[in-house]
Amino acid sequence: MSAKKEAARTLDHELTLVRVFDAPRKIVFEAWTNPKHLAEWWGPAGFTTTMNAWEAKKGGHIHIAMNAPNGEVYPMGGTFIEVKPPGKIEFTASALNPKGEAIFENLTTVLLEETGGKTTLTLRTKVLSMRPEAAQYLAGQKEGWSQSLVRLEALVTAKAK
Repeated sequence: MSAKKEAARTLDHELTLVRVFDAPRKIVFEAWTNPKHLAEWWGPAGFTTTMNAWEAKKGGHIHIAMNAPNGEVYPMGGTFIEVKPPGKIEFTASALNPKGEAIFENLTTVLLEETGGKTTLTLRTKVLSMRPEAAQYLAGQKEGWSQSLVRLEALVTAKAK
């Protein structure tokens, strides 16, 4: 069964996506917290991800780069606020400009609930701050997250077999 879009809503730079995966919560949580697995699915279709830091623990650092098919690099930094196995991950994330300055900062919360061996993932991301140039990046946020979650679904479904 493929990930099913249960809900998608955008309110003034706030996005909520809900997906159901045919995989146990433990596998989905591991895909979010293990940098090796995260590098396999993070980013839109066609992107690769370089993991410089993904320390999935309270206060842990995030420093990754999404590499677009056209060669563009999109660096991101952030900090984990809460990591509660196997059901909650919360972190801040900032898209960075070439000077390493935040273009915008998001607060992202991932909740995982398991029923009958399937996991319902609820992802909420809210813009906390932004510069004027952030609008072009935020315009693609829903599509980017949706494509990332399709990639996540493929990974966790394969691992669950």
